Amino acid sequence: MPIEIRELVIKATILQDLNSSSAQSNGVPPSEELVKVCVEKVLEILKERNER
Repeated sequence: MPIEIRELVIKATILQDLNSSSAQSNGVPPSEELVKVCVEKVLEILKERNER
């Protein structure tokens, strides 16, 4: 009988640097940039899991 383990662990650490930020320099609000990076990372992880 196969065993299926479903687990998703998401860990986020947010540091705010008011002096220099790549999100502020290109006109994109920091929250939108953070969401974009998180979505890309999650999609990358899902793609890796599907390839197994």
